[in-house]
Amino acid sequence: MLHTTIAAIRPLDEPAMVAAGELQGRLTKPAGSLGALEELSVRLAGLACACPPPLPEPAAVAIFAGDHGVHAQGVTPWPQEVTAQMIGNFLAGGAVVNAFARQAGASVTVVDIGVAAPLPVVPAQADGSSGVSGGTKTPRLVAANVRRGTRDLAVTAALTRDEARAAVETGIRVARELIDAGAGILLTGDMGIGNTTPAAALIAAFTGVDPAEATGRGTGVDDCTYARKIDVVRAALARHAPDPADPLGVLAAVGGLEHAALAGLILGAAARRVPVLLDGVIAVSAALAAAAFAPDAVGAMVAGHRSAEPGATAGLRHLGLDPLIDLGLRLGEGTGALLALPVVTGAVRVLHEVATFDSAGVAEKVSAPSSVPPWACAWPAGEWSWWAGERWPPGGCRRCSTPARTSCWSRRS
Repeated sequence: MLHTTIAAIRPLDEPAMVAAGELQGRLTKPAGSLGALEELSVRLAGLACACPPPLPEPAAVAIFAGDHGVHAQGVTPWPQEVTAQMIGNFLAGGAVVNAFARQAGASVTVVDIGVAAPLPVVPAQADGSSGVSGGTKTPRLVAANVRRGTRDLAVTAALTRDEARAAVETGIRVARELIDAGAGILLTGDMGIGNTTPAAALIAAFTGVDPAEATGRGTGVDDCTYARKIDVVRAALARHAPDPADPLGVLAAVGGLEHAALAGLILGAAARRVPVLLDGVIAVSAALAAAAFAPDAVGAMVAGHRSAEPGATAGLRHLGLDPLIDLGLRLGEGTGALLALPVVTGAVRVLHEVATFDSAGVAEKVSAPSSVPPWACAWPAGEWSWWAGERWPPGGCRRCSTPARTSCWSRRS
């Protein structure tokens, strides 16, 4: 499954991107005035091989949950059983991700990929549906536990290669199921006490940054715990020497089951040419693994927000992705991705609904002549029309010092 999924991932479609760029230039707004949203809409057109691309809806959040053997190293003050307890909270609809999902109309699917403790018993969904359409269904639990938490990466490899592959392929399967059920965009979510430690190790391994740059305070640990966390990451990388050209090996050595599954989710969506809205540092570490498996998978990734965890910034820089929002978030669960979702939808909706200058009967700005006579002012092309007609800069032309109302080309329409 992994190999066939990777083989199905292709580059963005250039003709669709060109068409989207040209359409942006004909809409009733100054060219470039929507900033990063214009570039995003062009990329999404390339992903969909269509202009305009389909609206990214309905949205589906997939929260992968797992525990970590490195918890034994004292990298977090939170007890490990909180992972299972929070899954109960997700399924009951009481977490922040649930509140944001209801606001965004997104479904929530929780996947037990490696939780150590038994999960709370929750009522089965009455209609047995996927809960994708409309975001009003009860959060769904998928039981796909590969093992009851990873091994301690400070002592030995966190996973075997077979375990890492099983987690990646579970993520691919979840992506396929959600897309087959109608999801137009997938959002990454995660839960796992201690999971920012393997995330930091993955980011350092794939980007080459120093562990201190990749490691953050997670849930807000004190200085002593933070220093220990950096030391654990540094020692693990030295012990395992993971090769970034072998992403499965990196995930096995220093990753987590939710990180591997999220990498699979991204690969599965990219193979189906469906966008994936990345959440925080866990998602970014998984995205690095996905890009190592298939570089063209980056075309399906949208960076939802800039996490307060420093490793997220290092990872996004390596991927060449700019986050849509920056609110200092560090919760995870998929919360930042959900807050960014309306931005992504808005970028695409512009291509669907905004009128062109021709269709609306709105005059376009005056353009510079295609050829410039030899006596013309050398004012940049983009500025000629700005000072056209009577909009003359005080004191005359700032470029060639021609007095106002004389024959400088920059004042001619």
